[in-house]
Amino acid sequence: MDAVRVALLREVLAGTEWLGATRRFAGALRSSAVAHGGGLLLVGTPEYEPWHLAAHLVDEAAWSGTPELAPTLVRHDARASDPAHLAVGLGRLAAARRGETLLVVTPDEPEAPLLERVHDVRRAGATVLALGTGEGELTTMAHETLAVPQGAELDLDTMQHLVSAAAGENALPSPRGRHRLRDRLSRLADSLTAPPPAGW
Repeated sequence: MDAVRVALLREVLAGTEWLGATRRFAGALRSSAVAHGGGLLLVGTPEYEPWHLAAHLVDEAAWSGTPELAPTLVRHDARASDPAHLAVGLGRLAAARRGETLLVVTPDEPEAPLLERVHDVRRAGATVLALGTGEGELTTMAHETLAVPQGAELDLDTMQHLVSAAAGENALPSPRGRHRLRDRLSRLADSLTAPPPAGW
């Protein structure tokens, strides 16, 4: 879904609770990642890996000049032979510490092994955010939750587009200065001419 479709979707959703909810959640995501200088981890379940959200957040990080939004995708069956951005396994969660942010995206309640890892991440001092059904243990562990109940008007994939777009546009403005406009134009030109990340 490109920026034009996201804008059209927002028009359709104007006046509903969804826009405010996604912006609040995206604001929590952005503030947590930016305040601590990055360290955004993104994980799903063995059946549902949010690689598409990871790609959108990488794009939003580049376009908004907020590198802290670029996540590390943590995968359940990552292999050393995978491209570097797809080769981070669940062991990365065991290394999570205070100042990092873990975003868990799942259409169902995660099974016990993942819940245990999320609990350990929270105990280590990291911020936990959850995008999913809004029910179960994951919701009680998370500092912030965006609930997309099954059977809701919007599905989980659509919500991920709204969240990633809102996270990028809610970025703090660059410090004011003599070259502010020139710097912004330069960053925009760089991001428009940069090749897409390999493997997405």
